[in-house]
Amino acid sequence: MNRKELEPGSSPIAAYGERLRILRDERGWTQDELGAHMGYSGTHISAVETGRRSPTPRFSRSADRALGTGDQFERRGQSVRNTSLLEGFPEYVVLEVKAAEIRLFELGIMPGLLQTPDYAAAITSGAVRRGAITEQQADERLTLLAERQASLERTPPPFIHAVLDESCFWRPVGGPRVMAAQLERLLAFAELPTTVLQVAPYALGERRAFDLPVHLVTLADRKTILYTESAQRGHLERESTFVVPMLTAYHQLQAEALSQAESVAMIQKFRKGAP
Repeated sequence: MNRKELEPGSSPIAAYGERLRILRDERGWTQDELGAHMGYSGTHISAVETGRRSPTPRFSRSADRALGTGDQFERRGQSVRNTSLLEGFPEYVVLEVKAAEIRLFELGIMPGLLQTPDYAAAITSGAVRRGAITEQQADERLTLLAERQASLERTPPPFIHAVLDESCFWRPVGGPRVMAAQLERLLAFAELPTTVLQVAPYALGERRAFDLPVHLVTLADRKTILYTESAQRGHLERESTFVVPMLTAYHQLQAEALSQAESVAMIQKFRKGAP
């Protein structure tokens, strides 16, 4: 297990995992031994300790019983669940920063990895005004987004294939200046040697493969992980029986969407205010 995967101060889930690891080490237990005391596998313990899996209320209660910590982990678990990040997303981010390839589909707003700081700030400010998140949670989101974007500059960089629904361009965010800069960001992204950018036009109609955001990350060992989300929760899937059909659907979407040249031309028209 790589003990440097997460920093304890980076998020509640990282702090939870680090505390679990410290108390386990103090008792001289392996992950399998702690798992036996709690009724979980050593693999499950490892996933929680490294932030790849969120602790459920049952897991936290079991940890408190096994480690004799009162309700410490139950309270920490509540902090993890109260974070502004959707369930499953922290685990996804751990995989994203290791990905050799990233495939994205987004609708309604620009993908986080491609957002400018002003566009991202406008999105989070809107959520604060609606009462959906707090100012502190907004800062948490923006900090994590900046870290995710910075990770793309690693060597070698990941290959990124992004398909954006046309709705991303018709939704004004932050005003004309912010939108203009965001569109420039997309055009610059399309010019990179390790990226492909496509637009899924409204004309696809029922042929559009997805109705929700989709992330597919391929790791160095060629294993592909699926992350999808609704308004209320995210879901991480590793089983090939679920991942492969979604990867096939993504390839179909690529074939149906506009080519990159056609997509860039459409974005340039939006940039000029004449879609």
